[in-house]
Amino acid sequence: MSRLPVVGEGDEMHREILLAACAMLVLGLASCNGSRNGVVQADGQQTVRVGVAPVVRKALDRHITLSSELVPFQEIDVYAKESGYVRKLNVDYGTRVKAGQVMAVLEIPELEAQLDEDKAQIKNGLDGVDRAQHDLTRYQAQYKALHLAYTRLNAVFEAKPGIVAQQDVDNAQGQDLAAAAQVDAGRAALQAAQSHLAAAKAKLTHDQTLYDYSRITAPFSGVVTQRYANLGTLMQAGTGSSTQALPLVRLSEDDLFRLVIPVPESYVRYIRVGDPVTVNVPSLDHSFPGRVTRFSVDVREDTRTMHTEVDVPNPQRLLIPGLYAEAMLALERRENALVVPVQAVNHEANNRTTVFVVNGNGELEDRPVQLGIATPNEAEVISGLNEGDRVVVSDRSALKSGQKVQAQLVQTMQYHEESTQQ
Repeated sequence: MSRLPVVGEGDEMHREILLAACAMLVLGLASCNGSRNGVVQADGQQTVRVGVAPVVRKALDRHITLSSELVPFQEIDVYAKESGYVRKLNVDYGTRVKAGQVMAVLEIPELEAQLDEDKAQIKNGLDGVDRAQHDLTRYQAQYKALHLAYTRLNAVFEAKPGIVAQQDVDNAQGQDLAAAAQVDAGRAALQAAQSHLAAAKAKLTHDQTLYDYSRITAPFSGVVTQRYANLGTLMQAGTGSSTQALPLVRLSEDDLFRLVIPVPESYVRYIRVGDPVTVNVPSLDHSFPGRVTRFSVDVREDTRTMHTEVDVPNPQRLLIPGLYAEAMLALERRENALVVPVQAVNHEANNRTTVFVVNGNGELEDRPVQLGIATPNEAEVISGLNEGDRVVVSDRSALKSGQKVQAQLVQTMQYHEESTQQ
């Protein structure tokens, strides 16, 4: 038995020859209980046995498989906002945290002392406001009494001139105006005391905010994949570029992953946000559902590919960063399409496409067909065939139109498309 030729990746003609040869092998094994060499005697004429497959209607999908590595949806190094020593460390490698959970507590003596000073300033400010309020109340009472005395004296002076001396009225009026000015000064002093109190409270709020940064919390839910600090480590503030600040931990979001895939230029027009994607992880022997969530809307000049991201939910925490995955993207879909195996299709040199059909008389017909979308295993027939027609899928090299044949249904081989790695 001769060895089959090696099929190179992308070599469509060689692949068809290989599949046709395999189909003939299946046919030869199936007919070993009949005549020798696949030929039987019927009314003195030789009838060749051929493998056929029916033309059927089914949904046909065209897809492409691209490969890449799974990465966390978010992954960051967590730094301290204020410098301090690590007093408590609540996480380690593999610790899962929720958003807002305290991962470490820093000791910052300077801020603790500043908070005590701020609280003392607030107490002084409250005392100052109380004093100013009491002074204002006293000034208002004095002004009320003096203003009433002046009003009465001035009324008598105007009603019965000569009974009250002008000098007494003028003195009462002067005392009334001085008391009114004293009330205004008291109000100003109260406002100043209140302003000082507000400034002290604002400073306490500012320093308290800084001190709250001594509690380093998780910005999102995830898992700790790296730990850089220990108890007692001096953490430098990570707010400037002048110092080489050391992060506390590296945090990765592990309930959602990204699969960044390069879509070739020829398939860019099929990519749409929201398209479902089947993500297969060979190392886990498991597939996960995903969706196209975002893409760059441009094609890189060096690779002629478009940056595309697929979001893959990971609620059961089965996925881990760095796993190799294959994303199968649906490009086109035809509902109720008329479909034939690709082994039945013959591409001729003049761009003419034909198939051999076994008619009701057991004779071969060489029919031209027009094809639509194609997958590695099947092709859509737009015209030239009807549902139920039997097409030859075995070796067609020795066949000709009008030849008598004996048709036998065979199972066609399935070809799995190779994936493209990033």
